[in-house]
Amino acid sequence: MTEVVIVLTTVPEGDLGDTIARRLIEERVAACVNVCAPMTSLYRWHGVVERETERQLVVKTTREHVPAVQACIAELHSYEVPEFMVLAVADGSTAYLDWVQGEVSYKPEV
Repeated sequence: MTEVVIVLTTVPEGDLGDTIARRLIEERVAACVNVCAPMTSLYRWHGVVERETERQLVVKTTREHVPAVQACIAELHSYEVPEFMVLAVADGSTAYLDWVQGEVSYKPEV
């Protein structure tokens, strides 16, 4: 069985989240991407505390597709160092996990 994982990244407020999400789905490297509501992020960057409005992307994919997800985010992202964290899914609905695996492994008939 392929391991389902969740990838987290943040994007600035605007259309970038939708752009990344659409690319990941169209390329079948993610089954679903949630583009969450705007939130306030505070972090230290180059020695200065920053405060920005961002959106969290929650990417449902499989461990084998993580490199493709990371490459897409690196290509499209506007940040110098975008957040990229991979979380293992310990358990879940068998039907949902099967759906995720099926969406990212789908091969259209030629």
